[in-house]
Amino acid sequence: MSSHVLIAVTHLLGAGHLTRAAALARAFARKGHATTLVSGGTPARLADLENVTFVQLPPLRTAGTDFRTLLDEDFRPVDEAYLDGRRILLLDTLKAVRPDILITELFPFGRRILADEFSALLDAARRMDPHPLVLCSIRDILVASSKASRIEETHERVLRDYDAVLVHGDPELAPLEASWPVDERIRPLIRYTGYVDENEALVPRTHRQGIVVSGGSSAASLPLYRAALEAARDIADRPWRILIGRGVAEAEFLTLRESAPAHVTVERARPDFRTLLSGAELSVSQAGYNTAVDLLRCGVKSVLVPFEAGNETEQRLRAERLAALGLAEIVPEAELSPRNLADAIWRGLARPPSPAPAISLNGAMQTVALAESLLSSGPAIHRTIDWSPLDLALDRARDRGCIVRFWWRDDDAVTDTPQLNRLLGLSHRYDAGIGLAVIPESIETSLARRLANEPKVFALVHGWSHTDHASPGEKKAEFGAHRPLGCMADEAKQALHLAREHLGSRLLPVFVPPWNRISQDLIPLLPSLGFRGLSTFTDRKTVEPVPDLVQVNTHVDPIDWHGTRSFADPALIVAALAGAVERRVAGDADREEPIGFLTHHLVHDDVIWTLCERLIARLAARGIGFLCPDACFGLETRSQLRSNGD
Repeated sequence: MSSHVLIAVTHLLGAGHLTRAAALARAFARKGHATTLVSGGTPARLADLENVTFVQLPPLRTAGTDFRTLLDEDFRPVDEAYLDGRRILLLDTLKAVRPDILITELFPFGRRILADEFSALLDAARRMDPHPLVLCSIRDILVASSKASRIEETHERVLRDYDAVLVHGDPELAPLEASWPVDERIRPLIRYTGYVDENEALVPRTHRQGIVVSGGSSAASLPLYRAALEAARDIADRPWRILIGRGVAEAEFLTLRESAPAHVTVERARPDFRTLLSGAELSVSQAGYNTAVDLLRCGVKSVLVPFEAGNETEQRLRAERLAALGLAEIVPEAELSPRNLADAIWRGLARPPSPAPAISLNGAMQTVALAESLLSSGPAIHRTIDWSPLDLALDRARDRGCIVRFWWRDDDAVTDTPQLNRLLGLSHRYDAGIGLAVIPESIETSLARRLANEPKVFALVHGWSHTDHASPGEKKAEFGAHRPLGCMADEAKQALHLAREHLGSRLLPVFVPPWNRISQDLIPLLPSLGFRGLSTFTDRKTVEPVPDLVQVNTHVDPIDWHGTRSFADPALIVAALAGAVERRVAGDADREEPIGFLTHHLVHDDVIWTLCERLIARLAARGIGFLCPDACFGLETRSQLRSNGD
């Protein structure tokens, strides 16, 4: 289905932000979406925008890295009237486009000086009916403020105004945490897209010869160009090509060209840069976002001189990440000299080729796919959740000295699947224990391999085959009162034996009856069958029903099983959690029983995954985690002994 997409970007120094936003706009347009790109920076040469509508606001720029002073295209300071004109055109564009998807580039993680402009856009979008899906588009590495208050302000704005944060990078190279203090509350909104490659054409494979020097589009690369010209005099055994960005004044360009040795070609940046790079022995450049993509795509050896003026840290961090993969030599900007640059070039040329890293470079199309998925999920995935009932209940528990603990059970596992990987990824991200209820009759060997190195994840025995034996018209049950007791006891014993054969020390002797229903006559027999725990649903009784059997139940299931089969109304989920806390505070439920969160990873859609993580992150922000299941059932010593081979 075609949607209307509006992307707002303002580049102030180089054109990298605009280049990336344009690549995203083209990707949306190619998928049939009516796409509008609004640029608030100085006009720049862009590759063919194809079917994208382009809107140029009255342009802004800065003098170098002084981002506190906004200038117009002629380097004159702008006034409020100038900014008002930009804002009016931006809001008029929003009104005309009526986007289904609104994307702001960098803001609110940057462009604080334009906060009034972006806020007006977001406020107007929020008042629209229906209001659009609102996404933030950021590069792989950010420059975080040293002021905690500004970081908190950014996080609050993300939580209030945005449905997701699209990180155009790969965590294998540069996780966002490497450059930004990610708040647990916003972590569920983060989506990695892979790197956005503005040039999706196949890279030609040719014989490599010579050195290519390139810089960004601004004049910030002049020191690099000058050092490269001098270094080239010491490395005269191969051709050099120095490509000068369009932001360098013509007089400076001519001076560089006239001072070049005979084996060095100095020319303006070319549209076939990727072809030149793929045929070079070595690249010398700064370490901007698009440069990193070029290097990764072409597989060329490189020397990086990261831009570090004005306390910029982005390029240095990216260069260090690339160097750690064996893909680059680094010359810090403060140490840039012809001698140091020449030495680094010789080292780079002598380095053996490194294997290509498995870094995702299809960020443009992945961005479109993520946006389409989020949009198709409807308003549920990005609705505002009122957490106050849960927060108030937890505050009361704290004030009254009532320690509230949580645990997490997930049902119906049988094998290693992408959904299980996603579940375990959440476990890692929040250091959370999980009790994985497995169906013994259907266990596959891949499950044991997957759980072997998961110290906080334990398997529980989920019935025998998860087969409904209830009579017509009765609620589903595998171990209900309608079956012979001896038959159920035999199946339960066989289930424990088979599950233990498959999973060994990763299994706890805890019985989880399918559909959380179990015959009351079977419960007293469980210890004699080898079980030490039982888990169903709702609060357990304050007195243990059976000696040597610990019952720890679940209390909140986020799925609307009888309606949408997606995430239930968040207000109901919050109320259920708050109610479970309040019952423990009031003494109406056993204070020793952890509150159980029940999920079913195999049937989760994106809405369920996202909102479950928002809940987990909310608790994590209060310092509340999920207990390991062996601790919940008092089996930690036993499981530790088994894991040690005793």
